[in-house]
Amino acid sequence: MSRPERLFPLFADLETLDGVGPKSARALAGLGVERPKDLLFLLPASGVDRSRRASVRDVVPPATLTVEVEVGTHFPPRTRGRPYRVMVRDAGLEFQLVYFHARGDFLQKLLPTGQRRLISGRIELFDGIAQMVHPDHVLRPEEAADLPAYEPVYPLVAGLTQKVMARAAASAVARAPDLPEWIDGPLKAREGWPDWRAAVALAHAPSGPGDLAQTAPARQRLAYDELFAHQLTLSLARASLRRGKGRASIGTGVLQARVLASLPYVPTGAQTRALAGIAGDMASPLRMNRLLQGDVGSGKTLVAFLALLVAVEAGGQGVMMAPTEILARQHFAGLEPLAAAAGVRLVLLTGRDKGAERAQKLAGLASGAVQVLVGTHSVFQKDVQFHDLRLAVVDEQHRFGVAQRMELGAKGVAADVLVMTATPIPRSLALASYGDMDVSVLDEKPAGRKPVRTALISAARMDEVVAHLRRAVAEGRQAYWVCPLVEDSEVLDYASAEARFQHLRAALGEGVVGLVHGQMPPAEKDAAMARFAGGMTRVLVATTVIEVGVNVPNASIMVIERAEIFGLAQLHQLRGRVGRGSADSTCLLLYQAPLNESAERRLTVLRETEDGFRIAEEDLAMRGAGDLIGTAQSGLPRFRIADLERQAALMAVAQGDARRLLAGDPALESDRGRAARLLLWLLDQDRAIRLLSVG
Repeated sequence: MSRPERLFPLFADLETLDGVGPKSARALAGLGVERPKDLLFLLPASGVDRSRRASVRDVVPPATLTVEVEVGTHFPPRTRGRPYRVMVRDAGLEFQLVYFHARGDFLQKLLPTGQRRLISGRIELFDGIAQMVHPDHVLRPEEAADLPAYEPVYPLVAGLTQKVMARAAASAVARAPDLPEWIDGPLKAREGWPDWRAAVALAHAPSGPGDLAQTAPARQRLAYDELFAHQLTLSLARASLRRGKGRASIGTGVLQARVLASLPYVPTGAQTRALAGIAGDMASPLRMNRLLQGDVGSGKTLVAFLALLVAVEAGGQGVMMAPTEILARQHFAGLEPLAAAAGVRLVLLTGRDKGAERAQKLAGLASGAVQVLVGTHSVFQKDVQFHDLRLAVVDEQHRFGVAQRMELGAKGVAADVLVMTATPIPRSLALASYGDMDVSVLDEKPAGRKPVRTALISAARMDEVVAHLRRAVAEGRQAYWVCPLVEDSEVLDYASAEARFQHLRAALGEGVVGLVHGQMPPAEKDAAMARFAGGMTRVLVATTVIEVGVNVPNASIMVIERAEIFGLAQLHQLRGRVGRGSADSTCLLLYQAPLNESAERRLTVLRETEDGFRIAEEDLAMRGAGDLIGTAQSGLPRFRIADLERQAALMAVAQGDARRLLAGDPALESDRGRAARLLLWLLDQDRAIRLLSVG
């Protein structure tokens, strides 16, 4: 599909714009501007009031002043390095213009004695005399109209000036064609948004600070365009995934009933609703692409396993993939009793399986004898062939992006996909990163999960904490002790896990304390975890390797050392490792005083709530979107105008709008659909355009 002709001028070389030469073009690339259209979306960051005044007397220096003057005498510097001064007089007062390192002949031409000029710049008092150093603008009276009353100020990089930017932007805006409307009519009318071309022109010609705000209609419209284009792309990706021949997998409920009968509790309403949504998707001939979002301990594993049983009941197979071997083993251990109750053959496949054992497992998969497989990403390897894979459950989304979800489909497998994440993601971010998925949320805690008491304790009271631990261990309880870093480092005064391990072992006795950190060989790590899970060791000193997925119900104390340096989401994940058994659980946040404001706010939020979604919203407000998901691997789109944190509501509107448009016009062939194609070209959504031309 080739680029529409009416957009050609916006995709020309930058050097075709007024005042842009090869050097400026190279500098503009540093702002991400490579084509004239990129300048349209590089909006002014602030503005300067250049409204006309009659005299210096009308402002209180220091201030920006725009005034018409009569040029008086020039005073060139008597010695090198002194400034060049020009006397000028406005309607009420005489003052000086001051230039450093200026050429006299240039200034004589710019400011001829006896003529009138409009000048604008910063006026200051120096020894009681008003002076303006290096005016920003010097214009002839007949050019005065060229200076806007409110001058936009653009972001700059080295090699660019405001003058060059303003000329280039104006030149780009002049090229913007009138385009047909891609926004839903009633929505546009309700919001009072201008047409696209008018919005671009207005955004670049603000008449005051109000026009620079996100809430200004022109800016809001352009932000919406970005969000809408992004959601259209995600919806097209979703549609193409679904067009991939799905299989209808209709469960009989027989195996699920066996598992439910074996449980000592009744599933929560949220679990039942989530499962109904998943089973409904699996029964349809379209491919499922669903995100199962649940806070720590909301019972995602049960829902996922029941979904896998739907696949088995329908005569197929299911696979559950975890990001690490520890987690895969853990899932396997957690699912074994459920599989036994259902009478289903469950197998674990990791990179460690070799030779005859591996061959036997692979044969079972290929023949269909193995009904549910648990593994790491090694299940993607060439030699792993399923007999009839119906459902893939992927654990921990952040380490498994859109590309891998597509890869799973590319294996020629029409499997439904269910992604589980224990990280509650605020709605706006969920829409930005997973807008191509349907979302089920587990927002209830299963019965019998007790709240975790959270306390803040200054590190100065370390001895009391160790004494408390000694008593707890004597009563048969188990505890985690999380340290921020592995080895002692001179630079960072973090307690290292090694040193803390030695200290606690001396205080609590040999054999009571275990150690796990990221630099241990995997086999040692697994062995240390196994000793703790089996109750041989009572206290596990660990770095954050235990953040995700570790399940030891008897552990009821979590100590987090230097809690103030952890992020909110991480603290919440760590706390979720306790409170899984019948005992009352505690989380002690040890901090080093004094706390700065943001650390105090983080720890206080954690003490006040166990609601992961509230914590995530708070985290978003404090850290910003890129940080929250770790921008590098978040796959979060980079928006130029839209702001995910403050315009979350717009994102939701854009998603609904994009889905409705594509539902009625999947190939974007209608008038509005064709307009939307122009938007996709404008905003470089090439992926969407490819999906359209393929579809």
